[in-house]
Amino acid sequence: QVQLEESGGGLVQAGGSLRLSCAASGRTFSSYAMGWFRQAPGKEREFVASIRWSGGNTYYADSVKGRFTISRDNAKNTVYLEMNSLKPEDTAVYYCAARSGAYYYTATATYPYWGQGTQVTVSS
Repeated sequence: QVQLEESGGGLVQAGGSLRLSCAASGRTFSSYAMGWFRQAPGKEREFVASIRWSGGNTYYADSVKGRFTISRDNAKNTVYLEMNSLKPEDTAVYYCAARSGAYYYTATATYPYWGQGTQVTVSS
């Protein structure tokens, strides 16, 4: 098992940047693919980005491609989401999640481990 805790959320103006972190506990962190998801008020949780256990492969939702970057540091048991050129529509609670196996899964049901989320608010 792995426990996840997100940090780094906050309030930022449109066009600004934020970096989210997700710290994982457990000695098997490096064996998990990691994902970032988000949920806006009144909407379903949606996939944002994911990364292979080794960090060598990434996958992004079309809505964030070119603006967001997912990365990981297995020595620090941490996965990051660098968010640039933020838009008001990026406002949501952002969650990190972990799964065994392939990294390119986007459905929430395929990730068994979740953090509590961190709020990102982008003002216009």
